[in-house]
Amino acid sequence: MKMYCGIDLHSNNSYLAILNRDLEDVACRRVPNRLDCVLDFLEPYREDLVTVAVESTYNWYWLRDGVKDAGYDVRLVATNKACRFSDMKYTDDRHDARWIAKLQALGILPEGYIAPRAERAVRDLLRRRAFMVQKRTAHLLSLRTLFERSTGQRVTVQTIQDWNSAAVHRLIDDPVVASSLAVMLPVVEAFNTQIDSVEKMVLKKMKLRDEYQLLNTVSGIGKILALTIMCETINIERFPKAGNYVSYCRLAKTEHTSNKKKKGAGNRKNGNRYLSWAYSEAAQHARRWDPLVSRYFARKNSRSHQMVAKRALAAKIARACYYVLRDQQPFDSSRTFH
Repeated sequence: MKMYCGIDLHSNNSYLAILNRDLEDVACRRVPNRLDCVLDFLEPYREDLVTVAVESTYNWYWLRDGVKDAGYDVRLVATNKACRFSDMKYTDDRHDARWIAKLQALGILPEGYIAPRAERAVRDLLRRRAFMVQKRTAHLLSLRTLFERSTGQRVTVQTIQDWNSAAVHRLIDDPVVASSLAVMLPVVEAFNTQIDSVEKMVLKKMKLRDEYQLLNTVSGIGKILALTIMCETINIERFPKAGNYVSYCRLAKTEHTSNKKKKGAGNRKNGNRYLSWAYSEAAQHARRWDPLVSRYFARKNSRSHQMVAKRALAAKIARACYYVLRDQQPFDSSRTFH
């Protein structure tokens, strides 16, 4: 008889439930997060298990890979879509695991995409790089704010990165304020060193696949951003339309409207935040160096808030990248930003 297993994975233990095709309980148990314990539980039902589905938000690599290597068909649950009935009076881990198994048996399990194991390590390293870049930017903007507030003079972020402690004390008379600036300069320098180290490691470990080579033709996208987009997108064919890809990049509208009136908004965080960041970075670089992109941004900025214009430009570049990857045609700035 066909059976289905649902796993509700937590930080230190997992609850496993196996149901048959008639949705009857076969076995349920909580086990520690050890691969041997999970496999021992599944082994008596190996011949009848059709699929094993794991519900987890962050710590599923070891479990999915280990169970997959043991010969089982493993699925990853799209957590935000596998919702239970909202009016249930009581629920617990057992109910959650059984619900996952039921969705499999009924053939309606919402699945999350599982990235290839070989690319996950580099993808996570690029995510650490993105984290450090964001933190470095936050520190630099904080230093610029403090300097301008204390002196009334404008200064660029690039200038701040060239400062040292002696230069700061020469520029600011108040030694306490100068120390507030100088104490953060080594932190910024440490971020610079680590970011450079990660970039060298990534470029050594991975190269753009053939179908992603044309990303280098897109305005604002260099080697590292191209690798970031490749590792987060994985396969452009899993997006049927450009709008699906732009939405996945968190660059689409989330409004709910009725009779031309806004009635609310959807989950604007639904999607890939790393692609959202990558295309925002690409938009920043493109509007500085590409005149056509700069004019497009200026038109958008004249009719709306600057942040809205930035996001619109990022969405435009994401949409262009979709067609570049799908059709395998070089990016044409004049066609995209006419």
